[in-house]
This record gives sequence, C-alpha cells and structure tokens, in this order.
Amino acid sequence: MSIIAENVTKLYGKQKALDNVSIEVKPGEIVGLLGPNGAGKSTMMKILTCFIPPSSGNVSIYGFDVMEHPTDVKKRVGYLPENNPLYLDMYVKEYLNYIAGIYKIGKIKKERINNIISIAGLEVEQYKKIGELSKGYRQRVGLAQALLHNPDVLILDEPTSGLDPNQLLEIRNLIKKIGSEKTVMLSTHIMQEVEAICDRAIIIHEGKIVADDTTENLSRLSSHHDIVIVEFNEKVKENDLEAIKHIESSRLVSENTWELTANSKYDIRSDIFQFAVDKGLKVLALNKHESSLEEVFQMLTKKQEGIPTNNQ
Repeated sequence: MSIIAENVTKLYGKQKALDNVSIEVKPGEIVGLLGPNGAGKSTMMKILTCFIPPSSGNVSIYGFDVMEHPTDVKKRVGYLPENNPLYLDMYVKEYLNYIAGIYKIGKIKKERINNIISIAGLEVEQYKKIGELSKGYRQRVGLAQALLHNPDVLILDEPTSGLDPNQLLEIRNLIKKIGSEKTVMLSTHIMQEVEAICDRAIIIHEGKIVADDTTENLSRLSSHHDIVIVEFNEKVKENDLEAIKHIESSRLVSENTWELTANSKYDIRSDIFQFAVDKGLKVLALNKHESSLEEVFQMLTKKQEGIPTNNQ
C-alpha cells in the first residue's frame, strides 16, 4: 500500500477532529476524501504530510512511519494545502528554482523544472510574477511545486476551490493526467469533483469514516428503489400502470409522461415495453434515473450512524 492509516485519532483539547480512522490507498489510485466543512479532511491530510502528529494510531507512506521517519515520508509526498501559500513577488520559474533548492534536486534541477513547467501548462506564464497570475494558474504553480521532487504520492487539499468553470476543467484534467502515474488523494466537498476525477471515495463525517467504496458503488446507496421516466404517445390510466409487476407507485409528470418507482431488485423497463405492446401504445422516451454521489453524501452526513466501510 502507498498510504496506510490505522486507527488514527486526533484531539484538539477535548474535541476529536479524527476518531479512530483507518484508510488504505493502493499505488496508482485517485481517492477522494469527502466531507462537510469541519469533518476532519484537512486534519487527515496534515497528518499524512507530517505537518501535525496524530494523537494515537499509526500512519505510514510506502512503509515509512510519519512519526519515526518524517524526512523519508516528505521525500515521497507532494502536498498542495488548501490556501496554496506562494511567494507572490517571485517569478514562476524563480519560485520553482527556489523550491528545487529546498528539495536538493541537484544536477537535474534545470531539466526537472522545465519538465514540470510543461506538465503543469505554465510555459506561457513562467516569466510572470506569481502575483500577476489568475487563481487557476496559481493552482498550477502550487501543483508544480508539489510535483517538483517527483513524489510517489500527491496530497491535494481542496485543489479546485474558487476556480471558474474553465479553470476547474483544466485543473481536473491535469490531476487525472498526474493520477495515471502517481497515487493521488484529494479532499473536497464538491461531489462532481469526485465523480469526474476519482476511482474511489472515502466519506468522512464528524471525524469518522461513514463510507469507503468506488464512486460507482457508492452512487447505488442512496435509494432502495429504481425510478424510470417514460413517455407514451397517448394518455395512460394510472391504475393500468400500477398493475405492471414490481411497480410500487406512479406519478404523472406531464400529459403523457410518467414517473414510475419500483424495487431496485427489478429492472422494470422490459415490463414497460411489454405493457405498451399489449395496450397498442408507443414508448417515445424511457430513462432510468441514476442516483448521484451527491445524494449519497447528503444521506450519510445528515444522520449520525454511517454504513459499514470496507476498512471497518
């Protein structure tokens, strides 16, 4: 495993920011750490990057314990914190040269800086002062510094916060490109982010993990029912529709369009088509409602008890 956190608890006075959290991340995974504000996401990331110690529990990156071998951990981790601290009076290339000196990159420094500028899409902006850049390009500079020493693991805390739609798409694509070669963990409370980028999502609420699974599997948790929207070419009686096997309820959406609810164990679409054939009707449209990760997030973070996770 590239990241292993076992039974991690973090206390701030009497308050538990993290409560017995366990996480495992495989090499090459892009994992989203989700949760509402104050859930413990940033605390977990600061522990993984050796900025703060856990109150209890064990954390290791590629086998190096964050408490016993912090220097070895930092060599293998790139970190972009939420507030992306940059020296605004420095030029982009100047700043990256400064960071390369901190990491003691050595003889390949010039080659590495030029390579990272290309990867981060900073060629046009490399001779500008950081303070003159848009927020989207500042995020690119932050990603560039996190990647400069070629880490195995990339930790990104709210990497797309405050970006406009175009900047958002650019940073998403950049993270996906990076994720093809490295382990990436990113925190966010934007569900579309996770659905667009991540292979897996870990939802944390009030310091505890309430879900840990692939984004596809998590999206199935929000309802025990399937909803199908069907449009016929003619009017249909409600009683006739509810006589279809497995349909639990129906609702007229517009003149000839119905919302049909069924137990999720059954796919009622073939039954609807057979119903139309039997009644001499035509099906003009048929769409199955897909649950979103956002619905799952709302369900899990509004209640006290979560669902069992793969790690618990």
